Amino acid sequence: MISEEIIIPAAERKLENHTSLRMTLSNVLTMAYRNVILIRRTPQHLFDVTIQPILFTLLFTFLFGGAVSGSVHNYLPIIIPGILGQTVLTACMATGVQLREDMDKGVFNRFKSFPMSRIAPLAGPLLADVIRYGIATVLTLVMGYLLGYRWVSIGGAVIGCLLVILAAWSISWIFALLGTVARTAQTVQGISTAIMFPLAFLSGAFVPTSTLPGWLQAFVNINPLTYIVSATRQLFNHGTIGNDFWLSLLGALAVVAIFAPLTLAAYMREA
Repeated sequence: MISEEIIIPAAERKLENHTSLRMTLSNVLTMAYRNVILIRRTPQHLFDVTIQPILFTLLFTFLFGGAVSGSVHNYLPIIIPGILGQTVLTACMATGVQLREDMDKGVFNRFKSFPMSRIAPLAGPLLADVIRYGIATVLTLVMGYLLGYRWVSIGGAVIGCLLVILAAWSISWIFALLGTVARTAQTVQGISTAIMFPLAFLSGAFVPTSTLPGWLQAFVNINPLTYIVSATRQLFNHGTIGNDFWLSLLGALAVVAIFAPLTLAAYMREA
């Protein structure tokens, strides 16, 4: 009797039950390295995390500094953590667009036929995007330093930056899900912009929430970016960890726990 395993081509067989943790990590790192190579060969993909932090820092600092805080120097402790959160989180919109473009090209159809962890083609690019978030973070801090901003402690600044990068990575799973269910890259970009820009600007990133009208504060106070920026400000300006930090951390982990399985399921259906 010919076994069923011989009849079914190897490329069409699914992995038995599940892959080992070691194999999964190896596959994710391999796919991440693939995306790092793509970034190196097409450096224009870094435009949003190189030019945008510089422009936004200069623009908002000198545009709103005098009106909000009386001077640019007094505004820097407010705007630098805000720009950091806004820039890094906005950069994660590109995740869904790139994912949709790869799926349209048929790249992911080939990945599905490989004997590899099913989450690797998704988790790998998202892991590689951490490099982009890191670039945006460093440039924002450099611009703030050149303008005269000084954080209280190195440890607080490092923890604040890591929190923002973790939050961006977790939110990128939402845009990855959008990339798997939308039909075109243009659709992904349009919907992502409609979601992220209200979250970015209707938050406590650029002005103290206490200065906003009461009806607007109701939305701002439930905006996750408000908590991320508030936690980052406390770390940068006071070197301490408060409740906003733990809420942001738990929120980031919850987003991954919810949207990573949903994205994987959508990818297996659509790819």
